[in-house]
Amino acid sequence: MSFRIIFMGTPEFSVPTLRTLVDAGHRIVAVYTQPPRPGGRRGLDLQKSPVHQAAELLGLPVFTPVNFKEAEERERFRALNADVAVVVAYGLLLPEAILSGTRNGCYNGHASLLPRWRGAAPIQRAIMAGDEKTGMMVMKMDKGLDTGPVALTREVEIGPNMTAGELHDQLMHVGAKAIGEAMVKLEMGDLPLTPQPQEGVLYATKIDKGETRIDFSRDARDVHNHIRGLSPFPGAWVEVEIGGKPERVKVLGSELADGHGPAGEVLTDELVIACASGAVRLTRLQKAGGKPLAAADFLRGTPLAQGTRLA
Repeated sequence: MSFRIIFMGTPEFSVPTLRTLVDAGHRIVAVYTQPPRPGGRRGLDLQKSPVHQAAELLGLPVFTPVNFKEAEERERFRALNADVAVVVAYGLLLPEAILSGTRNGCYNGHASLLPRWRGAAPIQRAIMAGDEKTGMMVMKMDKGLDTGPVALTREVEIGPNMTAGELHDQLMHVGAKAIGEAMVKLEMGDLPLTPQPQEGVLYATKIDKGETRIDFSRDARDVHNHIRGLSPFPGAWVEVEIGGKPERVKVLGSELADGHGPAGEVLTDELVIACASGAVRLTRLQKAGGKPLAAADFLRGTPLAQGTRLA
C-alpha cells in the first residue's frame, strides 16, 4: 500500500522528510513550496527553495502559490485527489479549504514538544530558554497556530553546548523518520490523536534583529544560551574595536567559564569574558565578510588584550 501525498515545505529542514516519503514508495502527487526569492551575491537572481530543487531532482510536480486566497488555487489542491498532505516548515498559513482538501487532512512535523514553543522559531527559542530537551511532534493540523492534536512524539536531548544549527540538523532527520512512521500508522488506521494540554503553552516568536546583540550584563548561562541559540543564523554579535574603529563580530560558539569582573571585560588570553555573574569563553567568531574561525585563529588576526571591554 502507499498514499497519494501532497508535500508542503520550503527550507532544507523539510527535504529529508520529502525523500523519506518517496523512498517509502508513496506517490507524491504534488509538492508545494514558497515561490523563488531574490538571492545571489547581488540579490538579483531568483533562487528556488531547497524543497523546490529537491522535488525537481526527484521529478515531482511543483507549485509555488503566494497564498491560497484564489478559488482556483484551492480547487487545484482538492483536484489532486490526495489521501493526505504532509507539511514541514512550509511557511504559509493554510485555510480551512486546504486543511480539509484531502481524505485524511493535513499532518505537520513541528520541532518542539507542544504545546511548548508553538510558532516560527521553536529550535532557537528552546535553546535560548535553556531547555534540556525538545523533540519532533507529528500533529494533525487545525485552524490554530500549532494547536492540533498530536499523533506521534520523538524526544531529543539538548546538550549543554549544542547550537541551534546542530539541533536543527538532528531534528530534521528525527522528524523525517517520525513522519514516515506516522504515515505507516495512518495507512493502517492506527494513528491515535491526543489533544494538546491546555497548560504550558509558549510561543516561539520569530527572531528579531534587535535581540541579537550580546548583553554581557546578563548571567553567564543566559549569555551562553543566547549565543548558541542564535548560531549559526542570524548569529549573536558583539562590537569589537578593530583598527581603531568599532566593528560587528558574530559569536557562533561559547562555553561557560570561571572568572569574574566588570561585565564585558576580556579576562584572559583565551577570550574568557566577564558577565554579570560568571563568565563565558568565546570559542568561534566571524568578522563581517569573513569565515567563521576558532577563537585562537581569530585572535591571531585580531588581538584582544586582557582588560578590553566588549560591548
